[in-house]
Amino acid sequence: MTVLEHAPSPESLFERIEPLLARVSKPVQYVGGELNSVVKDWGSTDVRWCLSYPDAYEVGLPNQGVAILYEVLNERDWILAERTYAVWGDMEALMRERGVPQFTLDGHRPVGAFDVFGLSFATELGYTNMLTELDLAGIPLHAVDRREHDPIVLAGGHAAFNPEPIADFVDAAVLGDGEEIALAISEVIREWKAEGRPEGRDGLLMRLAASGGVYVPKFYDTDYLPDGRIRRIAPNRSGVPYTVRKHTLMDLDAWPYPKKPLVPMAETVHERYSVEIFRGCTRGCRFCQAGMITRPVRERSIETIGSMVAAGIEATGLEEVGLLSLSSADHSEIGEVAHQLADRYDGTNVSLSLPSTRVDAFNIDLANELSRNGRRSGLTFAPEGGSQRLRQVINKMVTDEDLIRTVSAAYASGWRQVKLYFMCGLPTETDEDVLAIGELVRRVIDTGRKVSGRRDIRCTVSIGGFVPKPHTPFQWAAQCDADVIDDRLRQLRASVQSDRQYGKAIGFRYHDGKPGVVEGLLSRGDRRVGRIIETVWRDGGRFDGWSEHFSYERWMRCADEALAGTGVDVGWYTTRERDHNEVLPWDHLDSGLDREWLWEDWQDALDEREVEDCRWTPCFDCGVCPQMDTSIQIGPTGRTLLPIAGVRQGVTLETTPSAAGASTP
Repeated sequence: MTVLEHAPSPESLFERIEPLLARVSKPVQYVGGELNSVVKDWGSTDVRWCLSYPDAYEVGLPNQGVAILYEVLNERDWILAERTYAVWGDMEALMRERGVPQFTLDGHRPVGAFDVFGLSFATELGYTNMLTELDLAGIPLHAVDRREHDPIVLAGGHAAFNPEPIADFVDAAVLGDGEEIALAISEVIREWKAEGRPEGRDGLLMRLAASGGVYVPKFYDTDYLPDGRIRRIAPNRSGVPYTVRKHTLMDLDAWPYPKKPLVPMAETVHERYSVEIFRGCTRGCRFCQAGMITRPVRERSIETIGSMVAAGIEATGLEEVGLLSLSSADHSEIGEVAHQLADRYDGTNVSLSLPSTRVDAFNIDLANELSRNGRRSGLTFAPEGGSQRLRQVINKMVTDEDLIRTVSAAYASGWRQVKLYFMCGLPTETDEDVLAIGELVRRVIDTGRKVSGRRDIRCTVSIGGFVPKPHTPFQWAAQCDADVIDDRLRQLRASVQSDRQYGKAIGFRYHDGKPGVVEGLLSRGDRRVGRIIETVWRDGGRFDGWSEHFSYERWMRCADEALAGTGVDVGWYTTRERDHNEVLPWDHLDSGLDREWLWEDWQDALDEREVEDCRWTPCFDCGVCPQMDTSIQIGPTGRTLLPIAGVRQGVTLETTPSAAGASTP
């Protein structure tokens, strides 16, 4: 291999950034220098990544996927990785006025100087921020216009399981776990550069595409039928595979990241050290894309969890530890994990938290262990559907009695606050299904008052609009109209607040249905939707995931303009039900799930038929394990935490909804 010729290091932009800081809100978010951040010598590295979570610093910095990749890449002495986040409007205006390009926080280097610009999308509503970052970086918006020296723009995260709406803007996309594929991509780039960059930019993209593990949209053509549906999506050159497979990291114990997560300089949405105790879920909730695309279940051992918690606290000084997964109480050794961590940190300021807990996985002994010697602030459960019938449709195998029994145990054990999460707009839902939420919550309050003997019992109800997602049984479903969702929620609120006996004890949190329409458009869209994204961005669309910046009127107006003459509209993408034979925009992207299994599960949903968790039952042939050459990895292991002596517990329990997992980038 030829010795690489290293490009000169780009100059730090900080001297040009510093005069702007006094003129913007929250200037500390642009300064960098966080504890555990890394600044490497440019010239001593072969491959250079800029990682972005395209949202504000306060949202992007805690993102687990970016944090993991930042460490994994920087641990290699020949790779450099830095971070950038979306800048607020005041900073964007000043940067344009002064000609300051998008910059990294670590070395304040221009994003356009890196080899790879990797963006992680947990939600599709970050797409307009991606265009802002590209434009500020001086990187052409459209992949076809990029020059040889421009970075490879690489998309990852859960939204990348259907990257077609952003196919015009990204050079490549990766599905699934990012740890191993990020290193493999780096190796390919290093080799290509050492060989003198043969065939230029397309030569590198062809090497990545030929592997079958990186999707390069420009190497695929989409043909449409006269009625607007897709005829086919196929490679347009030889050597490119017809399907691109997701990546699955096995043996999480061998990848104990993040080891030294960044400690934020400014306030962020989560200020805790997060340990992912397992990845994947086989509960089979039909609405849950995260559960479907992260199969199979892979647990971390109690031993590794203990060592990660100890090392993370020491490296960060943080006093809250989140034990994260899609359903943390389902870990086969969660009882021992909680008990032994409680013993270890007894008498300290360290607190433990769990994500929202499944009603049927909740264990009062577990909760008491975590809250030993600490305050009891609240418990969060997610029944999802208001009626038993609807929960059978979505495969949420929880009965009303399960919930009442669980909250009864919680209130009787000293908790005063319970949070319940539901969705509105689910397939086959009726007004009665939503009004049933009110009846159920009234039972919760009555139960709490009875078992506790107190009147200060509270229940907060949080309701989100359902959005059908790719690679789920509901990928064929019609999305509920926003006006219908809003009307049902109005009826629910009125029915609860009309009864003074419960009105003050029950709190409601919900958003209107309009943001869900846009999310639905972006999540199941094809390449034609890219025109809408660009039109919205040029019209001033930024930070669409923030209610104060989101404009439904702008999205609908721009959609009408961008789709004019195509024969399709927003409703075609959202409220239209698909049939079995329709080619879906993501059918050439392999999440491991068998398409026929998903269709059969969709039919089971319509028949209100439930399916068990395959962790504890015979295989249901979803396809993941044989197609991905993977297997479920669960305990119990019989191991214990590393030596407990010297540190003991002072732990409180505060359950908060959270997501876990490292998705490239």
